[in-house]
Amino acid sequence: MIRRDFIKGSVAVAALGALSAVSAAPAAAAEAASAPIIPGKRMRARELGLSIGRYPCGKYNAITDVAGVRVGHATVIKDGPGPVSGIARTGVSAIIPCDDVINHPLYAGMHSLNGNGEMTGSWWVEESGLLGSPIMLTNTHSVGVVRDTVIDYYCRKYPGALDWMLPVVAETWDGFLSDINGFHVRPEHVVAALDSAAAGPVAEGCVGGGTGMCCHEFKGGIGTSSRVLPKEEGGYAVGVLVQANYGRRPELTIAGAPVGQEIPVSEVPGRDNPTEPVRPYQGDGSIIVVVATDAPLLADQCKRLARRAGLGVGITGSTAADGSGDIFVAFSTANRLDNSGERFSVETLNHARMNPLFTATVEATHEAIVNALCMATTTRGIRGRVAHALPLDRLRDILRRYRRMQDA
Repeated sequence: MIRRDFIKGSVAVAALGALSAVSAAPAAAAEAASAPIIPGKRMRARELGLSIGRYPCGKYNAITDVAGVRVGHATVIKDGPGPVSGIARTGVSAIIPCDDVINHPLYAGMHSLNGNGEMTGSWWVEESGLLGSPIMLTNTHSVGVVRDTVIDYYCRKYPGALDWMLPVVAETWDGFLSDINGFHVRPEHVVAALDSAAAGPVAEGCVGGGTGMCCHEFKGGIGTSSRVLPKEEGGYAVGVLVQANYGRRPELTIAGAPVGQEIPVSEVPGRDNPTEPVRPYQGDGSIIVVVATDAPLLADQCKRLARRAGLGVGITGSTAADGSGDIFVAFSTANRLDNSGERFSVETLNHARMNPLFTATVEATHEAIVNALCMATTTRGIRGRVAHALPLDRLRDILRRYRRMQDA
């Protein structure tokens, strides 16, 4: 049996103060904050007792809390002759916005905080305001094979009916740990990610496109979170998924606490490697943020939501370094269009009612990055390099000291 999130081998198939506050479900958060940390077990932020922001999360605290959204991963881990050749810590992730998105596109918008990266199909999203494909996440040098395979996948799914497609494929660079020029992501991995996409809980950390990624000089990767607005503010859901591969250690801030300064690279090694003749790490990397909502938004409103993801990245400690590709896309599942139609009647939210959605996006983006850090595991890659996991016991102690935990 192939795990949904794992394929081994190449052939196997708001304001800072508000976000620092402890949010809803205080009893559950307090209980989690006092629970022991089991050595070797990774835990999400809320399992540690940290609840970020004003709004409660959804059932899964994931992008899949937006009804219809599905996520799948294919993880590629191989050990070759080395010190670089054949060593793969990579993969691909698929976010499917809704059933039959090819023929029933959704309103969407994108935003680039710093453009040293790639998101194919983004110019058509920008031009048309529509998303008509899954959103795929992978490593920088596998964008081409992922794009081509997505087209082939849907040509086979709709034989004779599809003669044009611009898939959305985004990337971050995993070459610190993986043989990125080995092109280890193959068509079968892309197919596996698409076929395995499911609603419900989402695997995080070292999975799919996030397998070889680093974040604030800890091991990073895939993270997700969600928010559900109260009925008086619309009752809408906002879900976020990130592929986090950016940031310098001293800048890492979690719920307002300077975690990166409290755990310096002298305590837990970071990206600088004194045995290799490389320049000091400058915080280069990238982060892709995918925002989903069931609020009835048009394209310009989705773009406004995508921009707010940058605030969530910023309060976590990013300054959008020159070498970082910080690219965000947001979509709404509320209005499903029909490619065969000529005119559409759609529903839209008053711009003045969007403030709660902005706050929810910032909160969920911040927590998704924290979840990526908390769920990632220490990983050894090429040249003997090691990306160390964020130590959860130290994280909880720091958050307690800065009174960011429910039991503080």
